[in-house]
Amino acid sequence: MRAVVVREKTGPGAAVLEHDVPEPEGAHPMSPGERMLIDVRAAAICFPDLLQTRGLYQHIAEVPYICGSEVAGVVLEAPPGSGFSAGERVLGLARPGAMAERALVPPGYVLRLPDHLTFAEGAAVYINYCTAWYALYRAGAQPGESVLLQGAAGGVGTAVLQIAPAFGVRVIAVVSSDEKETLARSLGAAAVVRSTESWLEQTRAITDGKGVQVVIDTVGGERFTDSLRALRIGGRLVVVGFAEGEIPTLKINRLLLRNLTLTGISMDVMDEEFPGTVAMINAAVQRLLDDSTIRPPIGARLPLADAAEALRIMERRQALGKIVVDVA
Repeated sequence: MRAVVVREKTGPGAAVLEHDVPEPEGAHPMSPGERMLIDVRAAAICFPDLLQTRGLYQHIAEVPYICGSEVAGVVLEAPPGSGFSAGERVLGLARPGAMAERALVPPGYVLRLPDHLTFAEGAAVYINYCTAWYALYRAGAQPGESVLLQGAAGGVGTAVLQIAPAFGVRVIAVVSSDEKETLARSLGAAAVVRSTESWLEQTRAITDGKGVQVVIDTVGGERFTDSLRALRIGGRLVVVGFAEGEIPTLKINRLLLRNLTLTGISMDVMDEEFPGTVAMINAAVQRLLDDSTIRPPIGARLPLADAAEALRIMERRQALGKIVVDVA
């Protein structure tokens, strides 16, 4: 089968299309003994895919490996009791292994793909929208609250904007360009501030000087401390990722003096300690899919042969929304 293989951890250029890769055997490592095989139609790029090509992600993929985390396609094989059957349109997690004509997926990380979404849109769903929903859930976001969203035009950011109405919150989007502002507003941002300007002061002005109740931070880096400053007394910040590259440090007294709560999210790790977490998130996102709340914006779409360029687009921060690779 055709697949994009990484044989050395030297960056995006190491992701090369090969034409004689063996078909997947056995089951996905995340679900031993439960073989679920997908005929892949589209795969999507996420930030960990880029990090893995340099060996920088916390989940290490040993070379050689098939690149890519998210898939959409048609079920070829499903284990008994999984709730899925051959011929169904699905989307889910393959990490790694998505950029191939066939991919193994763990049944617990698969959703049904509604007919109103394309395979390209389906590939753009799982990580971003599950992360976005779980971030708002872990933040304890309540109707009427304000959420400051760092990285609002990225994959998780655009997902938060679409899911926010389900939580009844209004979102102040932090973006860096006119194009990104247009996208954020089109997806329902209540207000937009620029990361290149005095966004903290603007956020305080928008909230009558009190600050926001919640910050969703996908960026990290130098913005992190000001994100904490943007919270009102008793506010909550959820760490989603570090798209800026630098993992920030924190003086704990910032939490103490203003009664702030800081949390990270990792749904698979949480599921190990609290079984049912992933199933809860899946059910919530499936409902949003079925009622047409979710429509992932596709920022770039490339053929399988250009997978390395898809990763470079991610590295250059050029895409608005999700980067998708067409497999079939």
